[in-house]
Amino acid sequence: MTAETADGAAGGSGKGAEGAERRREQRGWYFYDFACSVYSTSVVTVFLGPYLTSVAKAAADADGFVRPLGVPVRAGSLFAYSISVSVVLAVLLMPLAGAWADRTGRRKPLLAAAAYTGSAATAGMFFLGGERYALGAVLLIVANAALSVSMVLYNAYLPELAGPGERDAVSSRGWAFGYTSGALVLVLDLVLYSGHASFGLSEAEAVRICLATAGLWWGAFTVIPLRRLRDRRAGPDGPDGAGGVGTGWGQLVATLRDMRRHPLTLSFLLAYLVYNDGIQTVISQASVYGSEELGLDQTTLIVAVLLVQVLAVAGALGMGRLARTHGAKRTVLGSLAVWTLILVAGFLLPAASPVWFFALAAAIGLVLGGSQALSRSLFSHLVPRGKEAAYFSAYEMSDRGLSWLGPLFFGLAYQLTGSYRDAILSLIVFFGLGFVLLARVPVARAVAAAGNPVPERI
Repeated sequence: MTAETADGAAGGSGKGAEGAERRREQRGWYFYDFACSVYSTSVVTVFLGPYLTSVAKAAADADGFVRPLGVPVRAGSLFAYSISVSVVLAVLLMPLAGAWADRTGRRKPLLAAAAYTGSAATAGMFFLGGERYALGAVLLIVANAALSVSMVLYNAYLPELAGPGERDAVSSRGWAFGYTSGALVLVLDLVLYSGHASFGLSEAEAVRICLATAGLWWGAFTVIPLRRLRDRRAGPDGPDGAGGVGTGWGQLVATLRDMRRHPLTLSFLLAYLVYNDGIQTVISQASVYGSEELGLDQTTLIVAVLLVQVLAVAGALGMGRLARTHGAKRTVLGSLAVWTLILVAGFLLPAASPVWFFALAAAIGLVLGGSQALSRSLFSHLVPRGKEAAYFSAYEMSDRGLSWLGPLFFGLAYQLTGSYRDAILSLIVFFGLGFVLLARVPVARAVAAAGNPVPERI
């Protein structure tokens, strides 16, 4: 299929055999969210933070420190620091993946490699027991970095699969698929964890099974997008088969230079980089905050995250509809205002109060999916044709690249004060500054400057 035919399919009416094939490919694309989202929910958001912290505390000295590679680290900060290290590793790998995919036109082999590396590392968390905090940190770093690389390649399919007028809806459906799978697996996790004694398991064994099954789920459902997605073409800047990992950083530099010709795209990336850091920090640190600062038990945390997953499906689809009437930019700006109110409420939340924690989780669920889905679809309009993987590599670096800063603040705050609550208000800066930066971006003009058709509402 030529570039013109592929683009026509993405932007056409969707009628006939070609339209049916495109819809089939879109459904396959949704299933990668369905596959990998259980890692973000069951592993990062619910189980691994508190469990890895407990393993590290079991291995800590009398002062509460562990010493990976001889570096003194307070046990309660290990999870946050591991997240930060994984982001640094991802930043090193993502440009290589994006450059190779654009130059060769073959995204699926790299998507498969990244997905199954992350899946294997997650399944390996079954062996995280006793005082093996270092093993847990390494597996977390590998799995998190692999997820980031896979998302570069996954997101780069969006401009090819959906025309300008349908990207908000397609992106939102992808997030909805992901939150649906997260909710389904969390229900199964809740049954296993809460009834672990009746299954003849200890609490730690139940957690390790929940971690490992998330990896198996990720690997199993990745088969569907790998069967349905198609590699269409190489980018215009390199012949098919040219380039490899050695050209990755050169390609990143070239992409950043090319972005200088699209300063409005860069302005959007800066805004996204700032406010998304706040979102990612809330997601990754919520369970640690709930268990260590608010004194909530694991069952309460699972139910709260399950509530987030269920409402995030409705939130993603609902905000997608709002974007059709009010525009994606205004809808995202509204969500950032809600995020700020959520943080204030979280700071004031009393300890040992599950009802208020559930109310906060409900509010997060209603804005979480839509914020991320609409940001992704907005950026897809700002990508010059034929440079999808390279630009989405930069986008994913904005997604993950500064996401070490929020967790690092949390880790440092606990390192210095012994309290997670002290750091939460700092996230308001991320949402406030992100709101201001996004509000200043003339999105319609940015779409036109990238050479793409401007949707009726954006």
